[in-house]
Amino acid sequence: MNRIVLDTNCLLISLSRRGRYYAVWKDFFAEKYVLCYTNEILTEYEEILTLKMSREIAQNIIKAIITRKNTLRLDAHFRFNLIQADVDDNKFVDCAIAANASYIVSQDHHFDILKTIEFPKVELIDIDTFMALLDNEL
Repeated sequence: MNRIVLDTNCLLISLSRRGRYYAVWKDFFAEKYVLCYTNEILTEYEEILTLKMSREIAQNIIKAIITRKNTLRLDAHFRFNLIQADVDDNKFVDCAIAANASYIVSQDHHFDILKTIEFPKVELIDIDTFMALLDNEL
């Protein structure tokens, strides 16, 4: 099962049952991948979710993430600082490296710099590519 790091915007757009990307959230519950996160990432998830929906729904989503057996909470002890354009995005990169994740799923162009960095190698895919990979694993 692939380990992935899901950036906050990709999580957000995957939550609506009527949305184009709902399969990402549904496949999380079907245990088709392992969602890797750090406390920093979880905090950002909760902050952004609370801005976009009720606090109760946001907390239920966070609870779902931390209680699933196909999640991996990590402590990223080393900061690689590979992204300079938006240093806040580095928490996702550091998590992916610590988790030995298959890839980061993101639509954020700040992550594009990762394609030019040889070491440590962090794979980046967009959410459409991730959905196609999930479909092919059936």
